[in-house]
Amino acid sequence: MSGRPVSTERSLTRKTLDVLGAFTAARPYLTLSEISRATGLSLTTTHRIVGDLVGWQALERGGDGRYHIGIRLFETAALSPRGLPLREVALPFMEDLYEATHENVQLAVREGLEVVYVERLAGREAVRVLTRVGGRFALHATGVGLVLLAHAPAEIQEQVLAGPLTRWTDRTVSDAAALRRTLADVRLRGVAVSDRQVTDDAVSIACPIHDRTDAVVAALSVVVHADGSQPATIVPAVRAAARSISRALGSPTARRRPSGVRAEGTASEPAGG
Repeated sequence: MSGRPVSTERSLTRKTLDVLGAFTAARPYLTLSEISRATGLSLTTTHRIVGDLVGWQALERGGDGRYHIGIRLFETAALSPRGLPLREVALPFMEDLYEATHENVQLAVREGLEVVYVERLAGREAVRVLTRVGGRFALHATGVGLVLLAHAPAEIQEQVLAGPLTRWTDRTVSDAAALRRTLADVRLRGVAVSDRQVTDDAVSIACPIHDRTDAVVAALSVVVHADGSQPATIVPAVRAAARSISRALGSPTARRRPSGVRAEGTASEPAGG
């Protein structure tokens, strides 16, 4: 048994996480000195921690001497039930939705007070978006974010509503009372429409995805060009795809036939109809 104090062990864990957190989408390749500056750790401590992470393959060193995230970390992250398994279930339905729209199709989950995108399909003619797979975004402005926030625990909603609510465009809802009304509407209608709240040229239409307990575990969206788009015509396709994914995840509600839809061959239908 190690004689090292528990507080030291926790401190080392925190430092290790800080080293991993130094790598971002904007800076995926870092030298030892850059990691040291980003974390505020000494070069000696940074060298020791980076050496351990390289040994475990959480980090890899390139031919130019810079470090980047290693494949072992990807393998570990893939074990998350909200990551790769969710993506594998959703991807066939996302591909069908993409073929029907040829627009951005996005799958996201909530992590704390942010959206995390776990998959995205996009064509060359699709509208530009500010998201990427593995990227994070605020909950209150995007279509998927509004869905996830609307179904989040009350304490999460209150934290977001307490602000600040960042504005990206003149249309971004940054008033807490207005956002509260929007979330109520999302819960009522089962769909969120984010109209030019993130960029001036994009509209997002999103629906919730339910798991086997009927809890909302993810959100699916289509992001289209604002000019000439008619969100109401896209809602049924997004809703159907989200329902199919929910059904595949075992959602009892998704497995029930929607109201007003009869099974084929019932007595109420004309023979041969």
